[in-house]
Amino acid sequence: MIKVTMLIDGMMCGMCEAHVKEALRKRFPEGKKFTASHSLGEASFLMEQAMPKNMIEHDVKAEFKELGYKLLSLELNEVEEKKGFLGLFKR
Repeated sequence: MIKVTMLIDGMMCGMCEAHVKEALRKRFPEGKKFTASHSLGEASFLMEQAMPKNMIEHDVKAEFKELGYKLLSLELNEVEEKKGFLGLFKR
């Protein structure tokens, strides 16, 4: 799994967080576990397969520009998805 983490300028409240998550879900329907925090000024989500960083940045900037937010930085990290107790039984 690839974790996409973004620093975002312009989020001021919980409604901003909802707008950011909705925009990311729209742009990346294959994504999972979307999060946003106006207090930290960041958002993140998980992807099954990697995409080129510049491609993700382009898509995010285009989506945020319409909403009035600004992407400050974007980082990709490989992470292991936690399966939980029931994940032990999947193969």
